[in-house]
Amino acid sequence: MNEPMTAAERVAIARHHQRPNAQEIFDFLFTDLFIQRGDRLGGEDESILGGVARFHGRPVTVIATRKGRTLDENIKYNFGMPSPEGYRKALRLMRQAQKFRRPIFTFIDTPGAYPGMEAEERGQGEAIARNLMEMSRLTVPIIATVTGEGNSGGALALGVGDRVLMLENAVYSILSPEGFATILWKDASRHGQACELMRLTAPDLKRLGIIDEIVPEPAGGAHLAPDIALRELDEALARNLKSFSRQSGEALAAGRYRKFRQMGTPPKEDQ
Repeated sequence: MNEPMTAAERVAIARHHQRPNAQEIFDFLFTDLFIQRGDRLGGEDESILGGVARFHGRPVTVIATRKGRTLDENIKYNFGMPSPEGYRKALRLMRQAQKFRRPIFTFIDTPGAYPGMEAEERGQGEAIARNLMEMSRLTVPIIATVTGEGNSGGALALGVGDRVLMLENAVYSILSPEGFATILWKDASRHGQACELMRLTAPDLKRLGIIDEIVPEPAGGAHLAPDIALRELDEALARNLKSFSRQSGEALAAGRYRKFRQMGTPPKEDQ
């Protein structure tokens, strides 16, 4: 691991526009990628990228939140903030994975679900809640990885996994530090202080039992040497997937349920 950094520094790295994005992750880790579009209910959301691929020769389903590099891409992908159609598309792909017994990999990098009125009118809350419910019951392996920022229910809607991994400089939290500071102090400029209070870094979350593994990054962040970071991620995903190879579907669902029910239990040293 690299030298310790402040939580605010990790947030800045997690948001860096040159960090490996969804398409680059898919291209590096998977072969024979077949992208699927639409939720089959009337919409397509470009901020969710997903489909079928092979991972080390094994058929898998892959789903990721997607940000852009340029302003035009960010507008096209709604700055990585999915709408209900995106979450419903993700659920359609997960149901398909269940039908054909394919493991599921999700990759999370989002400031949160789109908060617009039109998204709420189309059932944003219901779409996220349904993903949480159905992911908890799936009987195929699910490995979720936070690659950048994972904020709010918009991140958790892809985060109900048998294993939850984080890149070393990723962050995972109930909302953005700016939103936290605005709610708590009515002052978004205190976001640096909020970063420390929220325990949103990978080391904090590993200690609290929210995530299972930290994937190392090169010094300075994954954006400085993406191939190195993605090779580390490839090894971690392969190792974790192998650990589920002999488990029944019922055991997977039961273990996932226990895992999330135990969250919030104080670490032993805090009891």
